[in-house]
Amino acid sequence: MTERRTLPVPDGLDGERVDAAVAKLLGFSRTFASEVVAAGGVELDGAVVAKSDRVRAGAWLTVEWTPKTEPRIVPVRVPDFRIVFDDDHIVVIDKPVGVAAHPSVGWEGPTVLGALADAGFRISTSGAAERAGIVHRLDVGTSGLMVVAKSERAYAGLKRAFHDREVSKIYHAVVQGHPDPFSGTIDAPIGRHPSAGWKFAVTADGKPSVTHYDTLEAMRRATLLEVHLETGRTHQIRVHMAAQKHPCAGDPLYGGDPTLAARLGLTRQWLHAMRLGFRHPATNEPVEFESVYPPDLQHALDLLRAD
Repeated sequence: MTERRTLPVPDGLDGERVDAAVAKLLGFSRTFASEVVAAGGVELDGAVVAKSDRVRAGAWLTVEWTPKTEPRIVPVRVPDFRIVFDDDHIVVIDKPVGVAAHPSVGWEGPTVLGALADAGFRISTSGAAERAGIVHRLDVGTSGLMVVAKSERAYAGLKRAFHDREVSKIYHAVVQGHPDPFSGTIDAPIGRHPSAGWKFAVTADGKPSVTHYDTLEAMRRATLLEVHLETGRTHQIRVHMAAQKHPCAGDPLYGGDPTLAARLGLTRQWLHAMRLGFRHPATNEPVEFESVYPPDLQHALDLLRAD
């Protein structure tokens, strides 16, 4: 059953993009607001608008949409789900591949919050229940370290630390070929891909994105990199390395060679969140955690070294 709302655009939203204005006025996520606009569900003074159009103060905005079923946390046992650290305020986990950070519309697989619920962890933070305690995310196809806030104090402190770029996020990635130079910084804005909404790309109007990388090992067909993220955009490492013509091995979405992936036995991108460091939100003491490569990534690396 569809819902419909008609309301005036307040002065404070004058000049905002349509999708941003709809999200703010109706409490939608930006993604859902974009979907509603793309489906032709938004009119401004009677004319259908696109998400990049701008709203005008005093104009009448009409929005028609079909509500989505709210995702919920389903406790589930996840193999290889490892607790690295746990106290009253935070839990640090080593996320396996194939696990999303939290429930979302359209995702029916396991989640970090579902695995924690199954293990008896209690997350007590504000915000949407289905995202309780989540202060950062890893792609479903990326493994490695994540921290989840268990208390309100930890949630507020970690959200601020991530926002202010006070968290050290170190990844290891195997990319095709040999980057030139072997160490460097990629400073290029990232936004939605202009022709494929499920992908991201370097775009002129994207969000500022900075990736630092160093070569750990150069092999005949590929290079093992240590990557430090200064920002935390969706798919940032994958997009930035693809833009340098060195996509992550096993990542066909961003130009990875499927033949190489098959030879290496890779069914996902070779990308692992290796180290995570921050000040503990309760004690303010610096803490750092480290992971190891999961078996599929280690196997692929061994094959590349032997080639």
